[in-house]
Amino acid sequence: MKKGNSDPLPPDLAAELAALEAMPDDTIDTSDIPEVQDWSGAMRGQFYKPRKLQKTLRIDADVLAWFEAQGPGHLTRMNQALRAAMLRELRRKKKGEAA
Repeated sequence: MKKGNSDPLPPDLAAELAALEAMPDDTIDTSDIPEVQDWSGAMRGQFYKPRKLQKTLRIDADVLAWFEAQGPGHLTRMNQALRAAMLRELRRKKKGEAA
């Protein structure tokens, strides 16, 4: 699938968006879009995708074999395990600061 810009906007829609962009925010009618008051069901970080870096890593052969034995995606699972360990440590440190 091709990445990049989608199809160009129709001229009438492009003109409408340009007119809205030129207007001050307080003059735009948003009455048909109710303000969200209850954020209890919101999911934080749903669209967050961390930047990936390529590094050389030395890892014990038995640890690598164990991840590889679980099938394709072993590098993703290793990253998930490292992230879980990182988040546990961050939570532990944050609790220590709060005490």
